[in-house]
Amino acid sequence: MRVLIGPANFAGQGWEWGRAAERELDGVGVQVFMFTRPDGFNYPCDYGVPAPVYRSTAWGIQQEDYVPQHFTHVLIEAGRPVLGFAHGGEVPAEAARLRAAGVAVAMLAHGSDVRLPSRHAELYPHSPFTDTEWDLVAKLEAQAERLGAIINEDTGLAFVSTPDLLDDVPRATWLPVVLDLARWACPTVPLERERPLVVHAPSNTRIKGTELIEPIVERLAEKGLIDYRRITGVANADMPALFAQADVVLDQFVLGSYGVAACEGLAAGRVVIGHVADRVRDRVGEDLPIVEATADTLEEVLDRVCSERDWARAQATSGVEYVRRVHDGRRSAQVLSAFLE
Repeated sequence: MRVLIGPANFAGQGWEWGRAAERELDGVGVQVFMFTRPDGFNYPCDYGVPAPVYRSTAWGIQQEDYVPQHFTHVLIEAGRPVLGFAHGGEVPAEAARLRAAGVAVAMLAHGSDVRLPSRHAELYPHSPFTDTEWDLVAKLEAQAERLGAIINEDTGLAFVSTPDLLDDVPRATWLPVVLDLARWACPTVPLERERPLVVHAPSNTRIKGTELIEPIVERLAEKGLIDYRRITGVANADMPALFAQADVVLDQFVLGSYGVAACEGLAAGRVVIGHVADRVRDRVGEDLPIVEATADTLEEVLDRVCSERDWARAQATSGVEYVRRVHDGRRSAQVLSAFLE
């Protein structure tokens, strides 16, 4: 079986899923491709296609000829075309052409491609999308309506990278994100110092709820209870070393779910704090060792972490064990096997 995954590779997950499938499943070979930008975060892939080439008619024609000859399965990410724009970049049409050529096709949603802000605002009390004055909400709504229709109306299998997205693609199966656990492993024990170092690395401050929680942690830092550092502008390659220095990782406090960033903190053996809604925790199917907090409860939770350190270290240890069970690639490969079989 020859599998093509692309063209998004967001957070390098296409690459990680591909390598996991090759490790865990017999007779499977995977190629991961992504469109690349000079100023973007270009994660590992088997081949990158510069955005101008990806959008060119000539490349699209070549890709349309190449893929059915070399692949038995195609996993289309985030509603983006894998055959370029030779025929307008319409994913439903290209999926039909691939299937007609004998290629099995499945769809994968990553996040904002299908997360409908209006639905999220109804289901999650702390949703950032309740702010109708935020101009990005309308753009995300239009995008999720368009791309969500692609995956929901498709007839093949569908996957989502985080469990909250089952709200938007109910027929999908959760495909857990995958980490290279050895890269994030840290030998030091958290909470050994008198003032724990609390870090927060928001990729998008509004989506992470940074404006809500930062005044709280800054006030606690001024009181001498903790040290606080916001991490910005740091390449992913340098993040393991920074997490290794920390005791506590603050994830997100408004989306109600968890993804790659939280898993990285768990894999590093740090205490990870964030807001994961009950509906999402229930879908995980086991205890999720992300310490629950919202902006309303974060001060109380941090106070407990500082005063009940044995309890907090137990949460960190559980986090390492959890990512080994769920996010080391074995479970993801098993999920993908339903498609590959």
